[in-house]
Amino acid sequence: MPFYHVGSIKYYRFEALENQGLYHGVFTRHGGFSPTPWQSMNFGASVGDELPRVLQNRETALSALNLKPESVFELYQVHSSKIVITDRPLSPNEAHIKADAILTNRPNVTLMMRFADCVPILLFDPLNRAIGIVHAGWMGTVGQIAKKTLLGMIDNYGTNPNDVVAAIGPSIGPDHYSIGGEVLDRIYASFGEKAEQLISNHDGKSHLDLWKANQAILCEVGVKNIEISGICTCCNLNDWYSHRGEHGETGRFGVVFGLSQ
Repeated sequence: MPFYHVGSIKYYRFEALENQGLYHGVFTRHGGFSPTPWQSMNFGASVGDELPRVLQNRETALSALNLKPESVFELYQVHSSKIVITDRPLSPNEAHIKADAILTNRPNVTLMMRFADCVPILLFDPLNRAIGIVHAGWMGTVGQIAKKTLLGMIDNYGTNPNDVVAAIGPSIGPDHYSIGGEVLDRIYASFGEKAEQLISNHDGKSHLDLWKANQAILCEVGVKNIEISGICTCCNLNDWYSHRGEHGETGRFGVVFGLSQ
């Protein structure tokens, strides 16, 4: 089973990233301190929950992986295609950069991002010991943020995409992700003929497969080793936060990724 438990904390791990000298965990909503509607391991500080509880949740989750909050680098996520490269944790009084992907090759840095339907993508270059996290909603997907992040790894670390291990985490699945005409147009503009493979039609609506879309982006750059969790956040509200499934009144689950010493 890909789920692990530390006390009441429950988190998901990818088989492809095991035994690679990495810290990683996709934390469910279990084991934290937040009340409804953020019940209970809410990582999001901008969704109405009280900041001290959010910080306590994060510290508790990090401790399950033997990590400290002082090692964390995180972003102000804005559904962009901007990438940040860091060689150090974020200082306590430092402003968060607005971006949606982080890269590092430093074992003293823990990458952390927050999700509630958008796609978490973890990238690992085992030869050059570099990692990245990507936050890809529909805007990041049409903006090809996963491709731009891979290109950033190539430029900064000499990464060969054929060596990269990629993992696509829990997010909203195609059965629950209906889209309107504007999004549909942008999918076709971004993916061209391949868009037909990403769109399904039922109940009179168009549905987008974000998993398949981001897999296609990674494959186009040359990534061959891609693990997809296949877990729909909207289908599994007991474990995951879902912005769509909970009508916007929900928290954010955390994804943590780091290189061991």
